[in-house]
Amino acid sequence: MSTAATAAASTSLRPASPSALRLAGSPQRWCWGAPALSPARRAFHADTRRRKTLLYATDKGPEESLKKTIEVDRLIEMLRDANPRELDQIVVENVLAFDEGFWVRLAARIDLCKSDDDKAWFSQLDFFFKDYEELAENVMNIVDRLVHKTDEKIEQSTDVLKAIISPVMHEGENATWPPRDPEALKLMEKEISNREKEGQLDEGFLSEVNAQLRQAKQDGDKPGLQAMLQKVLQLYASNFLQKRSYAYKGGEVIVPESFLESVIKAPENEWNKLLLDGLTVGKGNVSPDEFYAVIKKRIERVLIRTEGGSYQQRILVEYLKEIQARAEEVVKVLQGPTI
Repeated sequence: MSTAATAAASTSLRPASPSALRLAGSPQRWCWGAPALSPARRAFHADTRRRKTLLYATDKGPEESLKKTIEVDRLIEMLRDANPRELDQIVVENVLAFDEGFWVRLAARIDLCKSDDDKAWFSQLDFFFKDYEELAENVMNIVDRLVHKTDEKIEQSTDVLKAIISPVMHEGENATWPPRDPEALKLMEKEISNREKEGQLDEGFLSEVNAQLRQAKQDGDKPGLQAMLQKVLQLYASNFLQKRSYAYKGGEVIVPESFLESVIKAPENEWNKLLLDGLTVGKGNVSPDEFYAVIKKRIERVLIRTEGGSYQQRILVEYLKEIQARAEEVVKVLQGPTI
């Protein structure tokens, strides 16, 4: 998350192809990977010959194809047996499973639904779904609502991001980094603090920032925007980690913890001076080993208190590791080469 570069960047936060960015930006979140409905409906309403295929087309071998078909059939039966409230939950939990193969298989089940057992089941549970075709329509509608909510969330997250970087982004001008006005960073910090208090810096927001950052790196011609987005993540991590202090225990100050918290709170461009003044290799009274130990402990606390694999966890851990990496660089320079 270095902020050393000074370069011009496009002021547009949105890439030319937002849908591709959204999918690439959040591979671990169901809502960002929801399949578009038009392919699903095209697959579902495919021609009769495809509907009569028991095993849908796949580039895998027969055993893998059969295994996949069995999995899809189990999901279809779960959906079929669910009441309306359960159906919503099942769709949310399995939304990535609703690919073209699922809809082709469900269409085939509709044409093959001629057994006495199926007819008996539908006569008993007609209250929920008249037939598989109605089930398919209900599932499509739920997925459609999820996609719509996802689009709304993406727009909200983008608006929050625009508000945070607005102090350093000016209409009609290229963005440069570091900003010309030193007060701009303070305004960004204030905006992040306010948005965090309002609960707007959630996983969706962090996912959007990461998606924009990834796009800026891929473009390769927006180092200013890239540095700006990295600063947003730095400020987020610093603000979040400051909310809980471990510097006091039993009425006494734990010096290494207090020192770490002073570095967490400080701007990244002040880390070198703080480390020189605080570590024993410089002018301070905290040994490098003590400092590394409290960083390790803080990372462990983050891992315990945040959701595994989340953007929040990754950003906080990366921020703490950056502090340690900077400390190691300072120690290496001051101690000189080892023999």
